[in-house]
Amino acid sequence: MAVTPGTSLWIRRYNTAPGSPIRLACLPHAGGSASFFVPVSRGLHPRIEVLAVQYPGRQDRRGEPSVADIPTLARLVAAELAGWLDRPLALFGHSMGATLGFEVGRILEKEHGQAPAWLFASGRRAPSRHRDERVHEQDDNGLIAEMRRLSGTDAGILGDEELLRMILPAIRNDYRAAETYRYTPGPPLSCPITALVGDADPKVTVGEAESWREHTSAAFDLKVYPGGHFYLAKQQRAVLELIEARLATVTGPQVG
Repeated sequence: MAVTPGTSLWIRRYNTAPGSPIRLACLPHAGGSASFFVPVSRGLHPRIEVLAVQYPGRQDRRGEPSVADIPTLARLVAAELAGWLDRPLALFGHSMGATLGFEVGRILEKEHGQAPAWLFASGRRAPSRHRDERVHEQDDNGLIAEMRRLSGTDAGILGDEELLRMILPAIRNDYRAAETYRYTPGPPLSCPITALVGDADPKVTVGEAESWREHTSAAFDLKVYPGGHFYLAKQQRAVLELIEARLATVTGPQVG
């Protein structure tokens, strides 16, 4: 795994692709880690270079305090990604990561003068569509039940009591950050947005995903896949093909 420029605990690059004309930065879901996107990195290599963001409070960053809110986390992530803007940079975020991607995109466009090449917002309602959710206020058993309901955590982890107790603080923190997020009105992003959603996702309706349209002044499209909140597991090939097709409109078709 290569991490340049500099040495960053935030950015993981599992496959280098110096000939790629574009990068895709991937932002995990609540409780998720950079390694969730290893298959994405492999699947898009070498045509698109994938950067996976590692939040504090998990895996090799478990000893660091988690970031308690989306705006602060967005500012920290944007500062890290600003060093990778020598090529066009697209963003892919799943669930909490989609909201985070939107806020990171706002910062990159406003403060660094470069809008994302594309925003792929997966498994998350539009920032302007609020739900009163309070999973983060439940006890550990309630939080674990929610994780099982969404099927987003490896079954082995859910069955390992010791390991599960170790990661619960980071998961609870992420749920708090996602559930207490409130959209601040402002100009839409100038990049295209593609919203992706499972047709049986209990966390977002197709209508809520469609509302991402309001947050771009450029092109918008919505893709609905069979599956629940983690439809990605079974729809990986279709999603990667979609990403490649959309980004080819930015860079031109790639061979290899």
